[in-house]
Formats: sequence, C-alpha cells, structure tokens
Amino acid sequence: MTSHRKETVVSEEQKYIQNFINETFQERWGMYLEVYKVTLIWTFIVSVFSLGGLIGALLAGPMSIHFGRKKTLLLNNIFLMSSALLAVTSRTARSFEMIMISRFLVGINAGVSMNVQPMYFGESAPKHLRGAVSLSSAVFTSFGVVLGQVVGLRELLGCESCWQYLLASNAVPGFIQLFTLPWFPESPRYLLIDRGDKDACLKALRLLRGCEVQRSELDEMLQEQAEVQGKRAQQPWELIADRSVRWQLISITIISSAMQLCGNDSIYFYASYIFQEAGISAEDTQYVTIGTGICEFTACILCNLLIEQQGRRNAFGGRLCTHGRLGCNFHCGSSFQHVVYWMPYLSMVCVFTYILSFGMGPAGVTGILPTEIFNQTARPAAYMIAGSLMWLNLFIIGMVFPFLVSGLGQFCFVPFGAVCLITALFVGLVLPETNGKTLSMITSEFHMLNFREQERTDPKSKQAHYQQGEVIHCIAL
Repeated sequence: MTSHRKETVVSEEQKYIQNFINETFQERWGMYLEVYKVTLIWTFIVSVFSLGGLIGALLAGPMSIHFGRKKTLLLNNIFLMSSALLAVTSRTARSFEMIMISRFLVGINAGVSMNVQPMYFGESAPKHLRGAVSLSSAVFTSFGVVLGQVVGLRELLGCESCWQYLLASNAVPGFIQLFTLPWFPESPRYLLIDRGDKDACLKALRLLRGCEVQRSELDEMLQEQAEVQGKRAQQPWELIADRSVRWQLISITIISSAMQLCGNDSIYFYASYIFQEAGISAEDTQYVTIGTGICEFTACILCNLLIEQQGRRNAFGGRLCTHGRLGCNFHCGSSFQHVVYWMPYLSMVCVFTYILSFGMGPAGVTGILPTEIFNQTARPAAYMIAGSLMWLNLFIIGMVFPFLVSGLGQFCFVPFGAVCLITALFVGLVLPETNGKTLSMITSEFHMLNFREQERTDPKSKQAHYQQGEVIHCIAL
C-alpha cells in the first residue's frame, strides 16, 4: 500500500527527471527538447500511474476470485518488483521509457492492493472490529506517504544522483510483505463460501482469533453461504443490472467518486505554493510538506481508534461537511492573502485541517463499505467498480486541476466544496449505518430502498418484505 500516491514523491524530483529526459534525447538524436515537449513527457510519466491503477482495479476482482485474497496480494508483488527493477536501472540504460513502464506497473500494484487488501481485512475481522481492521489499510497507506516524503528529502534520496533509487524504494515494503504474509491464513469467508472448505475456514478462524471459534460468528458465515449457494461470482455488468443491489451500487459510486473529487490530492499539489506565500523559503518547503503527510497519518490512526464508536455515516458525512466549510475558508485566505498579512497562515491552517479531516473520514471509510454492504458473490465486482472510479477520477483531477487554477484562481476549490456538501447530504439521507450489523441486517435495510416503488404498489409484497427482514434480523441475532 505504500506505493499509493507515489506521484506525490515523484513531483519533488521533477526537475531531475526532466533533465534526464533532455540528456537522453541529446545522446540519442543530438537535440534538446523544447520546454513544452519535456512537460508533455513528464505529464505522461505522472499520469500513467493512474492508468495503471485503473487496470489494477479491474484485475483485482478476477484475481481475488481465482487465486484468493492472500495469494493475490502475494502475486501482486510481481508488478511491484518489476517496477522497482526498471526504475533503478533506467538511468544506467539511459531510457526514460523504462520510467514510464515502471510507473505503469507500480500503478497496477497499487490498484490491486487498494481493492484486495481491505477486502481481505474486512472478511477476516470479527464483526465488532471490522471497521478498525479494514481501516488499517488507510493507516499504512498514509504511513507510506510519510515514508516517501522523508526518503525524498534532498539529504537522503531526493538528490540528483539518487532519484532512481527513490523511484525503486517502494520495493522495500514489497519484500516485507513477501516474507510475512505467507504466515497468515486465507480469508475465512473466502475459504467457506467460495471454496466450500469448512475445515480450512475453522482452522483460519482459530489462527486469527487465537482461540476457539464462537458459534455465532460461524453461523453468520454459514447463513451467508446458504444465501449464495449455487451462485457464481458476479461480473461488474451483472452487478449493474441487478436491481437488488441498486442503492448499494449507487452508494459506492458516489462515495468512491467523492474520495477523489473532494480535493484532497489537489491540496497536496497546491501546498508548496501556500507555504511559500506564508513566508517559508523554497528550501524549507520540503520539510513543512512532510507535516502534511504526518497530519494525514495521525488522522487515520485517530479514525482507526474511533471508527467503531462514531460509525461510518458520521465519519464520512461529517468530515465531508467539514471539507465544504474549509473550502470556503481556503477561498477567503487565497483571496485576501496579499491584503491581510495573516491570511496566508489561515490558508496553511486550512491545508492541515483539510488533510486531517480527510484522514479521519473518507480516506478510511471508503475502503470498508463494499465489504459491509455486498455479499461474497458481489463483493469482488463491487471493489472493481469502486476502485475503477477512484482511479479514473484521480486521473481526471490530475488533468483538470491545473486548468481550474488558471481559470478560477482563488475560486478553484469551490467545486470541490460543492461536491463535499452534496455527497454529505446523500450519505445523511440515504446510506444506512453499517457499524456493528451483520450483512443480513444491512441487506434488509437496503432492500426497502431497492424495492420501495414495488412495495408502494403491492401491499402483499410490502408485508412479505417486512416479514423477511424480521426473519433475517432474528436469525442474525
């Protein structure tokens, strides 16, 4: 997971890689590229990471079904190690094309891991700790960002002679995973529901819990197994056509899109300018930027500790409302920063608070929901759709944001604030709370949304649905 948002680190080494591109053209064809051509190649190097992430998100579903959650994570390191090898040898080979391929491969690795890892954690965790365990993915993602910012300092690997080692540094967590993950069991739900191996499921549960399996937990899995008996894993297009999961799909579509459209990544891109306006020198900006990563890491830890108490709706919807208000404050700070001397400092406070709010809500909750609101046959396809939307919107934001800045100026964060407020309204009005509930109870609540029109026109159907919901609730208890 530490490879996620690696482009934040790469941007610090932009000038070194651009010089390398020009030197390569000079050696091959005896010509220097014009500035706009170098910028175009650099833009592609940055953007191809998101394209790889999109491909990885699409691969995550089939791989997790065919190989299992654990083995998929292990095989996923092939992309990471290949990427690191290409990156570290690109300078010796005098090939900027190898950097492009490396970025594409590490994007695939991030796309797969960001979907399969929370799925694996959510399926392996007990119900009362499901949110906190799943959120650990976001915690270590933010920790990876901080590590990337630290090793990217000019005193370490952020210098002209070491940028290729910086690009390859994400191989380290890959090696750690290869040496530790084989000792962990496969997802118990995958073993029972997908493979039909009850003995292996019980063995995995005993290893994970460190004690004998509680009967209630096993009964819940057996109930889900009975409900999907004889059904194969759904494809994304089948999920889209399935009316029984319509509002679940709408929910993850809106929430996954808002994950990127809330403007958090754009804040990272804009942070250096804000810090310089506040009087921080260009040489010291890199140290202050590390504070943004530490801020998100701290927020994710707090969210991990509080998620089971505050619930999913409050964590996501409440933080998005905060995002919307901060967008307005950020606009005020940007508008008057040359008029009122303390306004740049207000902008700095908004940057850190924005990132803190993101880490305590959307950064963690988004990865949990597909595990909690979809059953075993629909879950891989749901993660494929959610992951694809996140990477697609990240690519769109990366391409559109510079034009928003040039066209809207200090108003550039107003669209993000509007997205935050609209999404928060949707979460508050539509999304049921999933904290501490079984899949059957959550499905029953969504059932009333998915078949609301039918229940209005057919009283017998309405009564049957309510009775079904009561039966499911009683069985779950």
